[in-house]
Amino acid sequence: MANKGMMSLAKDTVIYGLSSIVGRFINWCLVPLHMYIFTDPAEYGKVSFIYGFTALFMVLLTYGMETGFFRFMNKKDEDPDVVYSTSLMSLGITSLLFVLLSFTFIDNIAAWLDNYAHHDHILMMVVVVAFDAFLCIPYAYLRHMKRPVRFMTIRMTFILLQVLLNVFFLLACPWIHNNYPELISWFYNPDYGIGYIFLANLIGVLCIFFMFIPQYKAIKLKFDPKVLKKILRYSFPLLILGVAGVINQAVAQLTYPYLFDDGDVAYSQLGIYSACIKISVVIAMFTQAFRYAYEPFVFSRNKESGDKKPYADAMKYFVIFGLALFLFVVYYVELLNYIERFQNYLVGLNILPIAMAGEIFFGIYFNLSIWYKVTDKTKYGATFSILGCIITVGINIVFVPMYGYIASAWATFFCNLIIMIISYIYGQKHYPIKYDIKTILFYFGITFVLFAAGTFVEIENMAVRLIYRTGLLSIFVFIIIKRDLPLSEIPYINRFIKKQQIK
Repeated sequence: MANKGMMSLAKDTVIYGLSSIVGRFINWCLVPLHMYIFTDPAEYGKVSFIYGFTALFMVLLTYGMETGFFRFMNKKDEDPDVVYSTSLMSLGITSLLFVLLSFTFIDNIAAWLDNYAHHDHILMMVVVVAFDAFLCIPYAYLRHMKRPVRFMTIRMTFILLQVLLNVFFLLACPWIHNNYPELISWFYNPDYGIGYIFLANLIGVLCIFFMFIPQYKAIKLKFDPKVLKKILRYSFPLLILGVAGVINQAVAQLTYPYLFDDGDVAYSQLGIYSACIKISVVIAMFTQAFRYAYEPFVFSRNKESGDKKPYADAMKYFVIFGLALFLFVVYYVELLNYIERFQNYLVGLNILPIAMAGEIFFGIYFNLSIWYKVTDKTKYGATFSILGCIITVGINIVFVPMYGYIASAWATFFCNLIIMIISYIYGQKHYPIKYDIKTILFYFGITFVLFAAGTFVEIENMAVRLIYRTGLLSIFVFIIIKRDLPLSEIPYINRFIKKQQIK
């Protein structure tokens, strides 16, 4: 039963990975595009500033309903149609109120956002956040119904739209305007700059909203205040957790304009930090893909049996593949130095190992969070996140004005490390799971040795250096295969080996 569950988890992780890892990688390609177009880091810093508040309000507007939705959809004494309809209607009402209030008080909001000059940027992202918050339940419903292909199709459509619209507005339109201005002068303004990034996001989310229309028609409108009250009671600690979590993740985006006396310096520091930190998002992509498959798997298994071994196995393999990604990115990231227009940003690459290690700690923390989710003790998760938030914000406020963006990377590193350790200690008291700590520490040790060997050994010739690092990475892969992922246990390879033996 456990093996079947792990195979199901692995299959769903692969499918969700196509929409999350591959999809976000395609979306990640927008980062070098933006760096290429906006060579001044201050411009990209403004984009990051607005997106930081977008992330914060996304958490506020979903108020933990996504995880609450999964929890109550899997309860035997709840009507799934009522849970779905109630959750959707609740988010729809709050999202609409958010849009109305934002448009009414836009002057006050712009003043609060460090007197941000472009109100249209803010309003476009207000609408984007409102739609995204509303759509989190239709997305969650697809996951609940085990429809990963449909989920993948919609997510990939949105991401491809983003890429195409960004390429159109930032590359194609300037060329057309320079050569055939009469074709696009009726809608294109060459001075609108970063505004087209927000416009592309708005168009994309509106298209996705309409893609869900068949699903809206199938909804049986049943609003139950009692069900909503139960979901909110369960989800409220997750809201606090989410707010603290997004502050941990986006504290630089939220605070830099308030930490520096010179606004240009603030946005420039933020632009460099944001561009370089996006490289570490490869670990976040892996964590997100894992999460999409993991949460439904966790709550459905919790109804069936008390077997905890799959949770321990999932943790071990998450760490192994997360560390492999860490080495891969750190070894080859310097290839970006060959692109001359990136030089204003790449001065910040020294934060990458710190940031990626922090992301791995956060992924482990997410895996550990199983204990307070299945025992309905989500208040602990909120407490841990608040503690982490205090650590992150404190380090940023004290040290960023003195040391710049590298202080933000260390803040995330220590925050995630501390809450990971605390969550593990409490988890073993309330819902003990026998994690393979020995193996996990072994891989961390091997990773540290290979990281040091690959980055501290000076080899001037780039080609030789990359060949050397490839050899080190091959050693890591060999250890994984030999020790914890024997090829003979992989179904397709196992069949091939057996056929060869028969021959």
